[in-house]
Amino acid sequence: MKRHFKKTIFALATGLAITCLGTPAFASNYQAKPQDTLWKIANATKIPLASILKANPNINPLNLQPGDLVNLPDLRYTVKDVDTFWIIAKRLQLPLDQLMAANPNVDPYNLYPGLVLTLPSALKEKTVRVSSTSASSSSILVAGQAQPFKKKISVKATAYSSDPSENGWGPIDYYGNPLKLGTIAVDPSIIPMGSKVLITGYNETDKDLPSDGLIAYATDQGSEIKGNRIDIFLPGSAQKVSRFGIQDVTVYILEP
Repeated sequence: MKRHFKKTIFALATGLAITCLGTPAFASNYQAKPQDTLWKIANATKIPLASILKANPNINPLNLQPGDLVNLPDLRYTVKDVDTFWIIAKRLQLPLDQLMAANPNVDPYNLYPGLVLTLPSALKEKTVRVSSTSASSSSILVAGQAQPFKKKISVKATAYSSDPSENGWGPIDYYGNPLKLGTIAVDPSIIPMGSKVLITGYNETDKDLPSDGLIAYATDQGSEIKGNRIDIFLPGSAQKVSRFGIQDVTVYILEP
């Protein structure tokens, strides 16, 4: 969908190498839920079970109890030639914005072979679990917690890329920030600029969007985005992004 931007900076990737470096650093703690096992947690986070066992010597792996705090080791990734943040995030099935947030001192336009990146915990970052809640008609469940929202809107969604044919202002949003996964263009009369939203109900065959909902921010506009419409930025070529088509989605405008 036409909007505004420069040239794509993403290249094709080679294989990835994930290693735990030295003594595990704890990226986060996870509170065990009923039916959890350390194996299930390891599988969900993509962290080797041996690393989780080593990081939790005081937990009986055969008797994990609801409420137990499980230390999640900090995994790291060594950059290969032609890698980009988008390539790494896609291959490891991590949210791009969270991968970048875990490496705030790394220039995304200057990744080089041998650079070591911190990988966010997949379990920590896969936070969106949407369902209705009986507690309130104006709340949804996000990561098991009730999240108040101001408004629920049914909209038509399209997608745009960083291709020059779609972007005339360069690789930036309305405020001049770099475009990234989680950026959406909106009609400000429907969704106020700066709003934090949750988008659900899309069918993204290329797996670029989280299967259980996307937390996004209304930081962009477009001349064709009017009324109940949104345009979702997706990393990749214009041809690839065009496969998203026009979809019916639900947008929750979340409380700050």
